[in-house]
Amino acid sequence: MILMRHGQPKLAGTDKMSALEMKDWIEHYDSSDTTTPPILDASKQLAATAKAIVSSNLPRALTSVQALGLKPALIDGLFREAPQPYGHWRLPRLSPFAWEFILRILWLWGYSHGVGSVGTTKMRASTAVQRLQSLASEGPVLLLGHGFMNRMIARQLEADGWTRQTGNDSQYWSATVYQNDDIEEVRVSGL
Repeated sequence: MILMRHGQPKLAGTDKMSALEMKDWIEHYDSSDTTTPPILDASKQLAATAKAIVSSNLPRALTSVQALGLKPALIDGLFREAPQPYGHWRLPRLSPFAWEFILRILWLWGYSHGVGSVGTTKMRASTAVQRLQSLASEGPVLLLGHGFMNRMIARQLEADGWTRQTGNDSQYWSATVYQNDDIEEVRVSGL
């Protein structure tokens, strides 16, 4: 199982803004595709080992799959990024990256204004893992997804007995590989 983060997105403005203005920024970010910096060779090589390609339905994931020269067997909103709340306050004005960090922490603490809660997202990650595990019985699976949701999926994989083999952080195009010996045994024996 390979969990890969999408390429670098084309970002909306990065000027300072209020938490309320983050709503539009998040919507623009979710509809953006990726820029064209080079793809890591290691990511290309790893992606080429997958038998099944799975992608989030957000444009930055889909354009990343295309950049790898692959065609997804499954595109599903189940794998999209964990929701990002926004606030109702007009001050202070911070960079969108500072707000992303602050609002993500608040979300983890239970603030989910206008978006799904942590609990709902954990259930989605669990369902995503079930779908990925069923595909993995046929061979290696590549999920082209998102940083935070991939981490939630990884935690669920580990809880289900998968072992982290390799991983190279949460930068764009980074990937983490998981292995489950039980699934490998079934695949090898043909059961």
